[in-house]
Amino acid sequence: MAFNLADLFETVADAVPDRVALVSGEDRLTYAELDDRADRAAAALAAAGVGTGDRVAILSVNRAEWLETQIAAYKLRAVPVNVNYRYTAGELAHVIADAGCAALVGERSLVARLGPARAGLTDLRSVFVLEDGTDEEVPDALSYADAVAAAPSGRVARERSGDDLYLLYTGGTTGLPKGVMWRSEDIFFAAMGGGNMLGEPVTSLEELAANAVAGGLSVMVNAPLMHGAGMWVAWATLTGGSKLVLWSRTSFSAEGVLEVAAREEVQALVLVGDAMARPIADALEAGDFSLPNLFAITTGGSVTSPDVKARLHASLPGLAVLLDAVGGSETGVAGQAVPPGPDGTPRFLLKPDSAVLDADLQPVKPGSDEIGVFARSGRLPLGYWKDQAKTDATFVTAPDGTRWALQGDMAKVDAEGHLVLLGRGSTVVNTGGEKVFVEEVEAALKSHPAVYDALVVGAPDERLGSRVAAVVSLTEDVSAETLRAHCRERIAGYKVPRDVLVVDEVRRTPSGKADYGWARKTVTPSS
Repeated sequence: MAFNLADLFETVADAVPDRVALVSGEDRLTYAELDDRADRAAAALAAAGVGTGDRVAILSVNRAEWLETQIAAYKLRAVPVNVNYRYTAGELAHVIADAGCAALVGERSLVARLGPARAGLTDLRSVFVLEDGTDEEVPDALSYADAVAAAPSGRVARERSGDDLYLLYTGGTTGLPKGVMWRSEDIFFAAMGGGNMLGEPVTSLEELAANAVAGGLSVMVNAPLMHGAGMWVAWATLTGGSKLVLWSRTSFSAEGVLEVAAREEVQALVLVGDAMARPIADALEAGDFSLPNLFAITTGGSVTSPDVKARLHASLPGLAVLLDAVGGSETGVAGQAVPPGPDGTPRFLLKPDSAVLDADLQPVKPGSDEIGVFARSGRLPLGYWKDQAKTDATFVTAPDGTRWALQGDMAKVDAEGHLVLLGRGSTVVNTGGEKVFVEEVEAALKSHPAVYDALVVGAPDERLGSRVAAVVSLTEDVSAETLRAHCRERIAGYKVPRDVLVVDEVRRTPSGKADYGWARKTVTPSS
């Protein structure tokens, strides 16, 4: 049986039409209402010439129209394209042009940001504007609200396939954003829960419908839908017949999130590592929030420090599950966290189709301390959009015929068989001939109770080539030497930061990932 994302959503909508599907700001839609709005959006896109295989860019913060447009595109067998709303005009234009988008649905202020760059988007035929309270002029644009209101209701007639394309643009750690191509069926099972977040994946649409009728959690996603972590959990929620609650403001507010979570009786909270979890812990300790239904917190995109997890458990007695997931745009969800090692380094329990591979694409021996690259087999992307060279470098075939996706994270496997993440190969600091994996140093720093957040990079050094440097934010005054002494108890001396720069706030991307470019400029302002 083929599994198509539009078919999956429609199956659930038919099974639980009156159940609340989506809460986003003032919008509150049942499954039937969300399905109808997506049908109307599909009709509006079709009237603008969007058809099978056409790409539709979505440029917006979290809001109901983001998901309406995505579902609408899948109904048409078109390909929605996630666009990072924090991008500059040139970066926005790159993604829209690279994907060859025929249509764009975006917030007025964000579409206006394109400015003159829009003239170079020769494939872009239609622009639909979402009102966001601003009055910037967007020439030759249609009102999304008016177009959807005027469009006919009723399902779009399409014979869909599990091969229909799912395209996820990812910024990665270096270079321009690139599109990762998946079959829709493969991404559903590799990253979206397979129709059953709490158990075995479904094997039929009938089983999906039955699970939806029997289920019904309340899940709050705080990560942006424009990133895989937020998007995947949103789809896992909607294909499970659960209520999806979105954090829909442009900036994160821990107090605001907890207020919404309490009002909506949220049972599962989805965060992005310390960037969101630490402020949530602060707010819980400082405020009076009643969250009796909350039993699970999951994070993706970045790990959560052990001290933060302990504080969350202390503030939320009913919290039964608190875990980090490991994976990426090229691998899907590939494992979940277990307690860290003695030095605080994150460790993960891998899924059976994941491994750490050596240079010959063979799994490294557990407990050997051999460093390899984290990889996954099984359901994998087709490759990168219009980039065969990157496809060949990332998606490789071992001598035994197994196809692997190499995510780029360097890692080893401990004696218990757990994945020990060391950091991206692109962020390794080579200091005096020794390789230092920055995430290992960051974990050691963040295990000190005074360190709120930390990033580690290489700084130019005349003698060593590069020296280890750290940018940290603190909860209380503590000397750089105290932090270095703390690290020396946990990691080798050559890994201890020679430079420790204290800042008010460690900058991260909107998805909570490390902004190493900012950190490098901070430690070496002239670079």
